[in-house]
Amino acid sequence: QVQLVESGGGSVQAGGSLRLSCAVSGFTYSSKCVGWFRQAPGKEREGVARIHTGAGSTYYADSVKGRFTISQDNTKNTVYLQMNSLKPEDSAMYYCAARGLICVAPPLAERSYPNWGRGTQVTVSS
Repeated sequence: QVQLVESGGGSVQAGGSLRLSCAVSGFTYSSKCVGWFRQAPGKEREGVARIHTGAGSTYYADSVKGRFTISQDNTKNTVYLQMNSLKPEDSAMYYCAARGLICVAPPLAERSYPNWGRGTQVTVSS
């Protein structure tokens, strides 16, 4: 079965950087759509970024554009989220999610991703 495992979370000071990893396994499709989402206490879950592992196309939420970069290493079946210039507002539990074969519109809708990881915590202090 499909399994997603996030790692790389931690605590950093504002302005710092962190790289999250999402190890993906169990898909029968060679390509897939992998997204990063986050949820802070008392807030709704929101999409952060997504990548299609085949086409390499990416999409970012406005709140992280220019600061975060989503990328992949297909030899490791891993998707990364490089987070730079972190702000306290970025503090949240970060989840990776995936669907097989293609990405669908809208790019960061939770309903488009049937498979989810357990999350990794990111805390940014001021």
